[in-house]
Amino acid sequence: MKARLIEDGGEAAADPEQFFRSPEFLAAEGVTHTLSVEGTDLRVPLVVRPIDGTDRCDAISPYGYPGGSEASGSPPDPGEIDWSETGLVSIFIRDRIGDQASLAGGTVRSTVHVAEGLDGVRKRLREQIRRNERHGWGIEATLGPDASPAARAAFERAYGETMARAGAAERYLFESSYFERLLAAKRSWLVLASREGAARAGAIVVASDGYLHYYLGGTADEALDDSPMKNLFAAMIGVGGELGLPVNLGGGIKPGDSLDEFKRGFASTHAPFRTHELICDPRAYEELSGGADAPEGFFPAYRA
Repeated sequence: MKARLIEDGGEAAADPEQFFRSPEFLAAEGVTHTLSVEGTDLRVPLVVRPIDGTDRCDAISPYGYPGGSEASGSPPDPGEIDWSETGLVSIFIRDRIGDQASLAGGTVRSTVHVAEGLDGVRKRLREQIRRNERHGWGIEATLGPDASPAARAAFERAYGETMARAGAAERYLFESSYFERLLAAKRSWLVLASREGAARAGAIVVASDGYLHYYLGGTADEALDDSPMKNLFAAMIGVGGELGLPVNLGGGIKPGDSLDEFKRGFASTHAPFRTHELICDPRAYEELSGGADAPEGFFPAYRA
């Protein structure tokens, strides 16, 4: 089997019914190519990137849980694929959650928390959600394309202040056009928590591959004491129930941290998140990685 790259902005992998492969999301993430594997109907969206200081390139899948288009039969084994015609040094693929993997094998990077209804929400969290409701917090969920510019702006402010508090990497600092593109996808929703007529926390949730996924969220500085994100999580689970979908809440920055424990408090089960680390040109990979002091599990090593 041979792997090939199609320079089409991910068009061959696009599916408007699956958010993480929707045309709007692929455009927002700057997808440049589609990876195809001979003899299969698998198509994987990729961002092809130059490797600084060289004339070589590698590729990475867009953020989230995109995987590739669902292929019939068993997923192909990367070890049986000839990657040479891609011209790439390496490829890093983030796979779908809970569905058949795009490729055989892979690395379990983390475990995400999954809510199947509100029965799994801890008693203390339920009490805090009801307290916030008594204090005037309300929730509104809007289909992404129907979200008003004012609603998007309120979310963007809450998200931006959250990233500033966290000292987030540049990768997570988005322009307004990014949110606009995400919410243009028909399988996206904007969920806002408001008090006294002002939205002060929000989340973007998206439907893809049999799950409703919590994608991005944040809380404005002045709302931190009430922690309305608890109400937002309950609302997201409610939206999932209406759609008949379990809700992927994600995990923490690392297992067992405060964010991980917060999400665990809403979950009823969990699912593995897998990635695929593909070395297309072993000689070039070794030359570029020689002496690289990469953290364990970091791929590709030469980008550490």
